[in-house]
Amino acid sequence: MDVSWLDENQDIPRMQMALEQAHSASRDGEVPVGAVIWHPERGVIAQARNSKETLRDPTAHAEILAIGQAAEAMEGWRLEGCTLYCTLEPCPMCAGAILQARIERVVFGAADFRWGAVETKLGVFEPGLFNHDVTWVGGVLAEESADLLRSFFRACRGTPESDQNES
Repeated sequence: MDVSWLDENQDIPRMQMALEQAHSASRDGEVPVGAVIWHPERGVIAQARNSKETLRDPTAHAEILAIGQAAEAMEGWRLEGCTLYCTLEPCPMCAGAILQARIERVVFGAADFRWGAVETKLGVFEPGLFNHDVTWVGGVLAEESADLLRSFFRACRGTPESDQNES
């Protein structure tokens, strides 16, 4: 694993921006996942949220949409030097897009025990596995991210917030 460092002064505010996107998704009935892409010279170049239901598109994950926005902003698909912040560990599709876009670093919140491709289910960012390496750090504002997901799915199922049997 190539685990990155955490710069609390920079990473926490950007993760909070991703959480704002996740809250926006939740309000619109989307699974609450948000993403932000930051470029070292241009600052924040993309912000997105899950939009699978709205767009009727199974690939409309926050990370994929943010990568598309960032490519437009950069006028090219190579997002070298960029950091992607997302509230949930990227799935295999999103991890593949991150590699394809040459994103340098990923910071994520909650682990994804069903689809996590960074460390939970797979190790897609393992150094040397592909022609591009991605450094990463997980667990940043993880509790906030996980709480938002739990609340969303409880509301979908009609389960009270006080139900502690959530797994």
